[in-house]
Amino acid sequence: MAKNEKKVTDLTVDELEFLIEDALDEKFVEWFGDPDEGLELRPEVKAQLTRSLKRLKAGERGIPMDKVAKKLGIKLEE
Repeated sequence: MAKNEKKVTDLTVDELEFLIEDALDEKFVEWFGDPDEGLELRPEVKAQLTRSLKRLKAGERGIPMDKVAKKLGIKLEE
């Protein structure tokens, strides 16, 4: 068994739920297609993404994930 492989019995409930949701997402796209296919971004969304990419390339970083999680009341796993 590879170093990072786990048995199902070794997974946490959250990890198992994530795997199931991910598998379902893949199957739904396979069966029904991508619901966003053919849609275009609104100009303001495209502009925001462009600004974000420019800031990232300039070395700027956004808000740390732990601060965003705290603000949203999300508990991060360690």
